[in-house]
Amino acid sequence: MAKMEVKTSLLDNMIGVGDMVLLEPLSEETVINNLKKRFDHNEIYTYIGSVVISVNPYRSLPIYSPEKVEDYRNRNFYELSPHIFALSDEAYRSLRDQDKDQCILITGESGAGKTEASKLVMSYVAAVCGKGAEVNQVKEQLLQSNPVLEAFGNAKTVRNDNSSRFGKYMDIEFDFKGDPLGGVISNYLLEKSRVVKQPRGERNFHVFYQLLSGASEELLNKLKLERDFSRYNYLSLDSAKVNGVDDAANFRTVRNAMQIVGFMDHEVESVLEVVAAVLKLGNIEFKPESRVNGLDESKIKDKNELKEICELTGIDQSVLERAFSFRTVEAKQEKVSTTLNVAQAYYARDALAKNLYSRLFSWLVNRINESIKAQTKVRKKVMGVLDIYGFEIFEDNSFEQFIINYCNEKLQQIFIELTLKEEQEEYIREDIEWTHIEYFNNAIICDLIENNTNGILAMLDEECLRPGTVTDETFLEKLNQVCATHQHFESRMSKCSRFLNDTSLPHSCFRIQHYAGKVLYQVEGFVDKNNDLLYRDLSQAMWKAGHALIKSLFPEGNPAKINLKRPPTAGSQFKASVATLMKNLQTKNPNYIRCIKPNDKKAAHIFNEGLVCHQVRYLGLLENVRVRRAGYAFRQAYEPCLERYKMLCKQTWPHWKGPARAGVEVLFNELEIPVEEYSFGRSKIFIRNPRTLFKLEDLRKQRLEDLATLIQKIYRGWKCRTHFLLMRKSQIVIAAWYRRYAQQKRYQQIKSSALVIQSYIRGWKARKILRELKHQKRCEEAATTIAAYWHGTQVRREYRKFFRANAGKKIYEFTLQRIVQKYFLEMKNKVPSLSPIDKNWPSRPYLFLDSTHKELKRIFHLWRCKKYRDQFTDQQKLIYEEKLEASELFKDKKALYPSSVGQPFQGPYLEINKNPKYKKLKDAIEEKIIIAEVVNKINRANGKSTSRIFLLTNNNLLLADQKSGQIKSEVPLVDVTKVSMSSQNDGFFAVHLKEGSEAASKGDFLFSSDHLIEMATKLYRTTLSQTKQKLNIEISDEFLVQFRQDKVCVKFIQGNQKNGSVPTCKRKNNRLLEVAVP
Repeated sequence: MAKMEVKTSLLDNMIGVGDMVLLEPLSEETVINNLKKRFDHNEIYTYIGSVVISVNPYRSLPIYSPEKVEDYRNRNFYELSPHIFALSDEAYRSLRDQDKDQCILITGESGAGKTEASKLVMSYVAAVCGKGAEVNQVKEQLLQSNPVLEAFGNAKTVRNDNSSRFGKYMDIEFDFKGDPLGGVISNYLLEKSRVVKQPRGERNFHVFYQLLSGASEELLNKLKLERDFSRYNYLSLDSAKVNGVDDAANFRTVRNAMQIVGFMDHEVESVLEVVAAVLKLGNIEFKPESRVNGLDESKIKDKNELKEICELTGIDQSVLERAFSFRTVEAKQEKVSTTLNVAQAYYARDALAKNLYSRLFSWLVNRINESIKAQTKVRKKVMGVLDIYGFEIFEDNSFEQFIINYCNEKLQQIFIELTLKEEQEEYIREDIEWTHIEYFNNAIICDLIENNTNGILAMLDEECLRPGTVTDETFLEKLNQVCATHQHFESRMSKCSRFLNDTSLPHSCFRIQHYAGKVLYQVEGFVDKNNDLLYRDLSQAMWKAGHALIKSLFPEGNPAKINLKRPPTAGSQFKASVATLMKNLQTKNPNYIRCIKPNDKKAAHIFNEGLVCHQVRYLGLLENVRVRRAGYAFRQAYEPCLERYKMLCKQTWPHWKGPARAGVEVLFNELEIPVEEYSFGRSKIFIRNPRTLFKLEDLRKQRLEDLATLIQKIYRGWKCRTHFLLMRKSQIVIAAWYRRYAQQKRYQQIKSSALVIQSYIRGWKARKILRELKHQKRCEEAATTIAAYWHGTQVRREYRKFFRANAGKKIYEFTLQRIVQKYFLEMKNKVPSLSPIDKNWPSRPYLFLDSTHKELKRIFHLWRCKKYRDQFTDQQKLIYEEKLEASELFKDKKALYPSSVGQPFQGPYLEINKNPKYKKLKDAIEEKIIIAEVVNKINRANGKSTSRIFLLTNNNLLLADQKSGQIKSEVPLVDVTKVSMSSQNDGFFAVHLKEGSEAASKGDFLFSSDHLIEMATKLYRTTLSQTKQKLNIEISDEFLVQFRQDKVCVKFIQGNQKNGSVPTCKRKNNRLLEVAVP
């Protein structure tokens, strides 16, 4: 049998009451106490039926982790404790599985957490919907649209550091699988007056501070801005910095978000230029001037700001300056131009700044919509998220609060209608009798405001369009005339006698009794704010801008499209937007999140009951509970109801085998619950009074305690029996192991004893056999010895006669033979190494072997020399032959010879064939080069040396220039007669030439070389090979050299050289050349 899944419930471990429909008794005080109790235990969410109440904790709570998302995924709404994820999951599953378009309405006053709630809804839907590269891109774009809109549409207020100053409605579009395709955003009533003026303690929109704090110096210079906030009149300084807010980091976040959403780089640059232009507009100041005709006009004080604005926007400076100073009024075919005084100029400046920023914001929304809209045209499912300003009651309430509260009246109206409609549909669906529910219908308040004939908005529009003098006071007078008898309208001048004595009402105010309470509105500014006029001169100046974005924001400035019709007022525009929104919401299944702010200090752990009570009233929470409880307070499907309470009846515990409804009927009959307290629907049980549900919960709690006691008893018995059986089994195992151990130990003792006895017996037997074998061996040896002596005696007797004649000679020869044999055997082991230079040889053992010993040494040396020579290659043999030749020529004759023995003869030291420098020289020589070396040729005149290339071939001796490679002298070997050199350690040598030969015309050659021995040897061998005559090598410290017609004596002497160990040559006179050798 499959194990049943254990599920928790909203009623388990409940702190306070999770669903205030079950609150008993029901009053304003108990509602607030219940919210406070749950808030103190970090339970910030509470239900009213399917409505979620969210209390802002003003701190981070660990209830939004990915694990929590998985906990609430695909779970029943009431299955877990109240959470915004439960409502998000319910809405998403209804959209995905039942094809019902959804809308989530988030309301509450500023600072209650509406924006955060909308982010949580979107993040939950993004987490549970499908995956994939394309889907993830859509989700990321939808989520990243929030930082962009927050930067341009949110601001710090006294109640909220991130207050939305506009209403936002986003339709998220899904395909049939529930994967997001895109979205559409609608914005309502941006508070554009904040651009030019902010209340004390509040800031302008975030983007201004983010731009100045986070932009690079290069960007600021490009936008002609400075980082100092105090430089700009539109920025309030008393709250420019907000604790815990990093404007620079937020600026980077916004730019990254714009890139993700799909903004191009030039679009971002254009947006920032418009923001900079708005900032700098506030720095334009005017001064009064009087014209000749007596009219007042205004002039700009410092035109530098105007110049920079024109450079940013591409507007002609003179055009914009005139637009700030003159106003052109067109009526049919006439144009009238009037001057603007200082006050009117400031009004025009502020109107331009407000319009420029509000139109930029609308353009941003449209641009985001282009990026996030669905690319396919298939049928889509839609989930709308409405994050709109809550009901506002301030000390000074103006046109903005009037419009906002009108919107909340409409939302309250649709909330009541849809809630009642949902209740009625469920009753009909479950076949439960529907009873009429009494509730306050705020349609009368909505009609007071929006009625097309005598509504407040209609009269405001009529007053704005009326010719003549129109002021806020005339508008109030009209209200007093038309709305005087309305029960929800009050003013000091009202003709209704009930209010004549109400002196608390100022003269310039009127009061409306909204569903959430009475609100006093100051009529000052109503007419101007409703008109929202921007002078046509400014519109046309903006249209003439070279800035593409600014030009697109003011299409009415195009002279070709001049429309003399007055533009719609702000009130009528907002009224139409609200009507469209209500129509859109009525086509969708609603889901509600009511946000409450616990305190005005924006601090955690503080619950201000007075402030919460005020919000409970204007949110209509108490009335909402009464509507839900008017019929049946609690309803639940049969299966979970039976699963939760089946332990209260013996027939249904532990398993009910029939239909779930029959099981619930048996359960309720067994508990004797009055029939009027419940009704059976088609799929749900309906319980009228919360007391009945709490009674069931108390019985269940008591029964669970009894069941827990029973389970504990059975468990303890099972545990004890299990422990006993385990101990018994362990005792048996331990006994068996001990017996085994004892037997093993006894066996080991017996085995050890047997081995000792066996070893002693084997030892005794072995010793006995050993004694017998030793005795037997001694007997055999004795017999052998006796036999040997006996045989020796017999042989000596037999051969004694033979030894007596030649015994001495035979013994001598035998002994000599044995000595020689022993000598050769010992020499075999004492033979030295095979190296020819090894002179070691063993000493002779006997004197008579002296000649043999020397001959053997000579033969061995010849043999190992032959073995050594057999290893040589032809090249090595040639080298050693040259070395041998050098030894015969110079050994013990030339002091330089010993140092040349270890140096191999290389011959061509200069690689002429490989060096491109000597290509010409290489081409001139056709014979094989035997030696190629750089030598110093001694000058015949002064004894100085010159570098020459010395080349020896098979037939010639050549001298060439070292630098150019040009051949200077060529001497056939047959003309060389002698080579002379000293006996000392120098490299000088003279080459004597045959007298009368062509080469000897200039005389003999005198050279100096580091390879003298090698060069002389190779010259000797080559000459011998070619001429078959030995070249005379003269070694003497004095010899004669033929220099042209003179014979010069070259004399070598010992001396101290200034340049170290290098010999020097010096010509003493015509007959003497001295060479100083160290």
